Amino acid sequence: MKTIGLTGIDRPAPEVVLGLMRIQDLDDDAVRTLVNTARDAGIDFVDHADVYGRDLHGCERRFAEAMRLSPSDREQLTIQTKAGIVREGPYFDFSYEHLVESVEGSLRALETDYIDILLLHRPDALVEPDEVARAFDDLEAAGKVRAFGVSNHTPRQIDLLKKSVRQPLVANQIQLSITHAPAIAQGVAANMQGEDQSLTLDGGGIVDYCRLHDIAIQAWSPFQAGFFTGVFLDSPDYPELNAVVDRLAAAYDVPPIAIAVAWITRHPAAMQVVLGTTTPERVRGAAQGSDVVLTRAEWYELFRAAGYRVP
Repeated sequence: MKTIGLTGIDRPAPEVVLGLMRIQDLDDDAVRTLVNTARDAGIDFVDHADVYGRDLHGCERRFAEAMRLSPSDREQLTIQTKAGIVREGPYFDFSYEHLVESVEGSLRALETDYIDILLLHRPDALVEPDEVARAFDDLEAAGKVRAFGVSNHTPRQIDLLKKSVRQPLVANQIQLSITHAPAIAQGVAANMQGEDQSLTLDGGGIVDYCRLHDIAIQAWSPFQAGFFTGVFLDSPDYPELNAVVDRLAAAYDVPPIAIAVAWITRHPAAMQVVLGTTTPERVRGAAQGSDVVLTRAEWYELFRAAGYRVP
């Protein structure tokens, strides 16, 4: 498993992250098997959010109940969680009170004294950067959060936060897969009149922005065809893409899911892939993708087979 460096995190971070948004209904043995399978594959980084689960903090609580981490076990894991979504609305809330309350709830649910990384889950249109900065400062000073980042944010939204926030924003978690890659595809087709692919949808080059500012991109839904429209792997809607995926999987002697991961990790922007599966075998297969280094020709062949235009 290859790793990247994240500002404020002492341990190298694996290129593949175990997302735990679907563990609410798993029993203790299933949760432990899932996490231990990931650990055996080199994945010592887990991703949570306060809103994951039937109840607030439900998946965080399920994780803690099943794992019963000792202090030494806790030190060997990077635990990331997210805050800012109010499900009952739904609406978004980056107020000081909500962020601090959310972190306190996550700490109790996870049965830990600190969060390694806290992400702002989705942009709050009513954000007041000074409020966010005050929350971050107090959480950091109390030793409750060690590093901070964002999710689904555009470059200008990040710049607005940075007007007040003094801590480095270490990650931006965005939806990204071979078939859902506007953040990459727009730059390839820039300056092409009449091509929808050339339109800027993310506020102006989020991938390049993150590279310039040492912000790691974390790809969520890495196997989704579009915005929650099902996976592209083995989908009859993507015969050309799956033919290429299967051929490369055979050539590299890995499962197809590893090729889907390798397409993301091949990008030089130091990306992490956030898995959402609860199937240990798929975790093992996906983890193998970190060690596959696609050639430029192979990367672009997958990009074209997914339906993107290469001028």
